[in-house]
Amino acid sequence: MKEKNSFRNSSKTALGGIVAALSVIMMFLTAVIPTLTYALPLTAGALLILVVIEVDKKWAFGVYAAVSLLSLLILPDKEAAMMYVAFCGHYPIVKAILEQKIKSNILLWLLKLLIFNISVVAAYLVIIYVFQLPLDDMEAFGKWGVWVLLGMGNVVFLIYDVALSRLVTLYMLKWHKAIRKLLKF
Repeated sequence: MKEKNSFRNSSKTALGGIVAALSVIMMFLTAVIPTLTYALPLTAGALLILVVIEVDKKWAFGVYAAVSLLSLLILPDKEAAMMYVAFCGHYPIVKAILEQKIKSNILLWLLKLLIFNISVVAAYLVIIYVFQLPLDDMEAFGKWGVWVLLGMGNVVFLIYDVALSRLVTLYMLKWHKAIRKLLKF
C-alpha cells in the first residue's frame, strides 16, 4: 500500500488525466459508431483498472466522476452516457472493493449480479423518464422483451466480469512494472 502512495501527485494526476481523456474519447466514439453503444462504455470503464491498481480507488472514483460529468454534458448519445454513469464506469472499482472484502464466491456473485441489475434498471428508468428517449425497439420483442433482454444482459455481464479479471491478471504479469517505472518520474 505504501508503494501506491509513493507517487507524486503530479504522476497520479497525469495517469488520471490520461485515463479520463481516453475514456471520454471512447465515449465520443459511440456517436460515430452507434452499434457500440454498450461496448464502448464498458471499455471506457475497464480503463479505470489502471487507476485502481496504480494509484488507488479514491482516485479512480475521481476519474469516474469526471468522465461521467463530461459524458452527460457533451455526449450526444445519452443512452451510452447513462450506461457509463450507472454501471460501466464504477463497476471496475466496485468489483475491486468487493473482491477484496468478500470471501464467499456465492455471496460475491450474488452481489455483483444485484449491482448490475439495479444499475441497468435505474439507467433505463432515467433514460426513459428523465431524458425522454423512446425505446421503440422494445415493442418488437413483445411483452417478454424486457425480461429476455435483461437476461441476455446478465449473460454479457458475467462474461465482462470474467474478462475484467483476466485483464487484471494480464496487466499485472505484462505491464505493471513498466507502468510503475513511468509513473515514478
